[in-house]
Amino acid sequence: MSTSTHALTQNLATWFESLSPQSLGQIEQFYEAEAYFKDPFNEVRDVARIQLIFQDMFTEFEQPRFVIQEQICDDDKRQSVLTWHFLFNWRGKAWCIVGSSHLRFGSTGLVIYHRDYWDASEELYEKLPVIGFVLKALKKRAQK
Repeated sequence: MSTSTHALTQNLATWFESLSPQSLGQIEQFYEAEAYFKDPFNEVRDVARIQLIFQDMFTEFEQPRFVIQEQICDDDKRQSVLTWHFLFNWRGKAWCIVGSSHLRFGSTGLVIYHRDYWDASEELYEKLPVIGFVLKALKKRAQK
């Protein structure tokens, strides 16, 4: 009997919430070798490349961490959605990006598909000094 999608999702969520440069070495316990990963800046199909994306997170940001808000699981389709807050410090300022991850698990119980959804404009660019002003002005003008 295979592990339920809820249990697989909970294990992955626990790993994400405790993710560190050290625990990142456990990624092959959660992702298939040829897993697909996509977010607003990356698209790869290889667990080693996924690991590099997360390693870069620890290089670029201070104290990065995920706080899982909700889990929605579908055992029949072996998929789930996690909603999360990604908290980190960058250039002396605290940041919070709100997003979600759509996950699919293969027959081995490992992630075969991971797609992150978050609005790079609203969550990141609009908070930057110069470009943020321009984007907010464009957004306001488009709403008229």
